[in-house]
Amino acid sequence: MKFFETIKNIWKIEELKNRILVTLGLLLVYRFGAQVVLPGIDASQLTDLANQTDGGLLGLLNAFTGGAFSNASIFALGIMPYISASIVVQLMGIAVPYLQKLQKEGESGRKKINQITRWLTIAITLVQGPGYIYNLYATLPDSAFLLGDSFTFIVSSVIILTTGCIFAMWLGERITDKGIGNGISLLIMVGIIATLPQSFLQEIQSRVAESNGGLIMILIELAIWFAIIFASVMLVMAVRQIPVQYARRNATGGYEKNIFGGARQFIPLKLNASGVMPIIFAQAIMFIPAAVAGLSDSETAQGITSAFQNIFGFWYNLVFALLIIVFTYFYTAITVPTNKMADDLKRSGGFIPGIRPGTETAEYLDRIMSQITLPGSVFLALIAIFPAIVVSFGVQQGWALFFGGTSLLIMVGVAIDTIQQVNSYLLNRHYDGLMKSGKNRKAIA
Repeated sequence: MKFFETIKNIWKIEELKNRILVTLGLLLVYRFGAQVVLPGIDASQLTDLANQTDGGLLGLLNAFTGGAFSNASIFALGIMPYISASIVVQLMGIAVPYLQKLQKEGESGRKKINQITRWLTIAITLVQGPGYIYNLYATLPDSAFLLGDSFTFIVSSVIILTTGCIFAMWLGERITDKGIGNGISLLIMVGIIATLPQSFLQEIQSRVAESNGGLIMILIELAIWFAIIFASVMLVMAVRQIPVQYARRNATGGYEKNIFGGARQFIPLKLNASGVMPIIFAQAIMFIPAAVAGLSDSETAQGITSAFQNIFGFWYNLVFALLIIVFTYFYTAITVPTNKMADDLKRSGGFIPGIRPGTETAEYLDRIMSQITLPGSVFLALIAIFPAIVVSFGVQQGWALFFGGTSLLIMVGVAIDTIQQVNSYLLNRHYDGLMKSGKNRKAIA
């Protein structure tokens, strides 16, 4: 089969083979660290913590850390503080002149921004670490703490959690530099996938052992799951191709008036240019109402807390979907520079047929982006809330998380990105890639 022939070709390329092995080795280190319990905690008494993370927001967080949160692991905070720091720095880059200046300095500016992100990661971890230890004290029995509630245990645990997060961040950066794919995204994806087998087995037990639909329902669920994966792939890969005409240069170096011999290319505008970031932004915002309402003991506040802690509830998903649509427009606006695209196109002697170069081109591109962002944002919101829909049909909550939301989109997006990088190595060596679509039409970024 062609697939196995492609796998064989991958191992013929020494550099690609070494990068894949490095990636697998570093991911294995990360997964091993997720099983190492914090010193001073009895690993046999973590049942209450595991029950706490069976569902809700903590269940979602536990899925992102690959079960490290419920294991009271040295990687319990996972890579999420780094993701939070990256989002904060990215948003500050819109308003802070210093960060805007760094963004324009190329490689040197990128290194400074990465350093700022690392320091902010440490600051966030130092805040989240004590909160995690406090949650352990509130959840686990006193006998689970071998050193009691001593100051030494608290300080050492916070230092270990911070070090674990920084080490995970370092692993991600090493994968990006020496391995294949985006390291940080791969760490999150591997953590999500780690909980997949257990969630699926729990669903089988619920359907078969408890006579709740049997194998027929399992097959139906798998068919729906693959359909959602296919739809997610389409969402990630879908582009609107804007035709671009380039004038042919003449012997004197100028552009000919007769452009019929010029090159014809396309500007690919993605249907979902913002990726999974709107869901991550919206997810972060969804923590706030429950946290603020939890400060009050009033009946109304308790109702708000209950509504926003149930990630499968109606009000949670309604607000969640609306936030995703809003953030999709917001993030697309700051990440797709239509003005710069129009200027670059004008400088290179290109134009969109029927549209004047310059301002009119920028306005045209902006209008097209607005038109395709609406269906893209609505589709993204539907995929994000689909777990809540399948739960209403009796699907176990752990297994339902893989029917959409951040988990599925991260897995699909990271898988596609990694396959595209492997494709580039194969095509450079004149081998067929894993995805035929990678060789179709030329496009300009």
